Amino acid sequence: MPGTISTEQALIYVMVTMSGVEGRINATELKEIGRVVKSLPIFKDFDSARLTTVAQECGEMLQEPEGLMTVLGLARDQLSPRLRETAYALAVEVAAADLAVGKEELRFLAILRDTLGLDKLVTAALERSAIARYQTL
Repeated sequence: MPGTISTEQALIYVMVTMSGVEGRINATELKEIGRVVKSLPIFKDFDSARLTTVAQECGEMLQEPEGLMTVLGLARDQLSPRLRETAYALAVEVAAADLAVGKEELRFLAILRDTLGLDKLVTAALERSAIARYQTL
């Protein structure tokens, strides 16, 4: 298990973990992770060909006892306070991608918020923003 990870890996770990909290990785959410990695400026120096490898590393860690806390601890330790908000926003994007946010996803968001030490008003604003973007007719 790596002792440290890159900022990009930390963000990907958060997204992959969000996608897998219901016990399976949803194809729509996986596609959203790929879109995010290819399009956001935070990933401009990340080789998107490594995405699958990084996602698999995260998945392997999550299978270990205390894997969730290990992954979240690595992400927290790597991310600056302002990028912790970015990580939360990306997790919300992945959760919203399939237009259905379940109990497990909501529970994970609460754990993520607390682990990253984020303000409840900030996270509520990020969540509300995603709700507005993913509205349907």
